[in-house]
Amino acid sequence: MTTTTSTTTTRSTTTRSVPVVVVGGGQAGLATSYYLRRSGLEHVVLDDQDRPGGAWLHTWPSLRLFSPAAFSSLPGWQMPGSGDQYPPAEHVVDYLTRYEERYEVPVRRGVRVRSVLPVDGGHRVLTDRGGWEAATVVSTTGTWSRPFLPTLPGLEVFGGEQLHSAQYRGPDRFAGRRVLVVGGGNSGAQVAADLLDHADVTWCTRTPPRYLPDDVDGRELFRVASLRVRGLGEGVGGLGDVVAVPPVRRARDAGLLTAVPLMERLTPDGARWPDGSTCPFDAVVWCTGFRPALGHLRGAGLGWRGGRPVTDGPTAASVPGLQLVGYGDWCGAASATLVGVGQWARLAVSRITAPSPAGR
Repeated sequence: MTTTTSTTTTRSTTTRSVPVVVVGGGQAGLATSYYLRRSGLEHVVLDDQDRPGGAWLHTWPSLRLFSPAAFSSLPGWQMPGSGDQYPPAEHVVDYLTRYEERYEVPVRRGVRVRSVLPVDGGHRVLTDRGGWEAATVVSTTGTWSRPFLPTLPGLEVFGGEQLHSAQYRGPDRFAGRRVLVVGGGNSGAQVAADLLDHADVTWCTRTPPRYLPDDVDGRELFRVASLRVRGLGEGVGGLGDVVAVPPVRRARDAGLLTAVPLMERLTPDGARWPDGSTCPFDAVVWCTGFRPALGHLRGAGLGWRGGRPVTDGPTAASVPGLQLVGYGDWCGAASATLVGVGQWARLAVSRITAPSPAGR
């Protein structure tokens, strides 16, 4: 599908017009483009990366999906097998690259969206490479660019290295060092397991980590999330539970992956716990999650509640013509996962194309 646009130029500032602008070219943007393409609705995808892959371009090499390839697919095309039960990040990047090519996603690369502003009949999208006007904007920027660090005493006095899992690139740089890994979810477990053969690791969690049964993975979590959307029960647990992918399972079964309670504070040379005990550390890796990357929507007129935009599924409740896809359960259960985002992208596009004013 080839996107055609109308263009006007005023005072050397180029503004192009298209019915739909999708902000973000990661997995949620690709799923949204797939359904827009099926609907025949002209659109453009604006992405600030220089190549396909979205957030998966920036993960550590050993990061693994917690579902098999066949159950980690975007709409329309099943992810090919990788030879591993749980594919690594590089396999996901290859899949997203081929998916973008397969469906001729009309993506503009290296474009940073600065703001989305309401105008008569739609929105003005301002970027570092000119502007766009569109009746509808679908924001799919995810969370990876907004890592979250908890408020904890001593953050500013700790003399060692601190980084978030978003900046973690593998264990080699930590060889022989004392590393504190903070966070009890899948990222915390995988980073701690990744470091065990290279560093002296302490894994610190707010509550004891809860492993799902070894025969339960992301397939079951997605099924449960889908049932919850229909009000049909709670199921086995939330998406924050630890899936025992092979490296995590091996470390756990060997007794090497045990968690200690959350420390009370950092000190200049380590950490201190509530009982007064201390331990020296050279580095801290924060596996403490992310927040939605919504800075470009500050001027869009969103309504907020509890620190999140008010939405009906993916549809912004207070802004006609604005959809938010892929940020987490608050805009669609399991929408931040490969297998889960498709149903919400489909719903967003159905509301865009519906004759009713709902969602526009």
